[in-house]
Amino acid sequence: MKLIEQAITIEVLKQMAEQSFGDFVKAVVDIEQRIMVVDAMMHADEEKYLLEKGSAQENLWGVNLYPDFEEDRWIEFDSMINLRPSFGNNTRSIDDKKIQDRVIEVIKQLVKR
Repeated sequence: MKLIEQAITIEVLKQMAEQSFGDFVKAVVDIEQRIMVVDAMMHADEEKYLLEKGSAQENLWGVNLYPDFEEDRWIEFDSMINLRPSFGNNTRSIDDKKIQDRVIEVIKQLVKR
């Protein structure tokens, strides 16, 4: 598991993917602090790490990153941690387009393609 606070290259992400799931890495993005944790077996572990570092639950969103996919397909909004009816999110995806856009913005800031 790695905390990303400064930009990394897509090549670094590819190496992480090869060493874990093969073609993707799990990530949890804090849309307020503009950081993310990548490369754990479960989004819940990444979420727990960020919560312990002071992140607020409502700012944490889980995604899968496929570094070899085209830029318009490489972010998959699918995680059990996203299922939060109390925050208005009723699926494993991210239902709110504005939140999706914020997640994408943070990822683009932190991963240079």
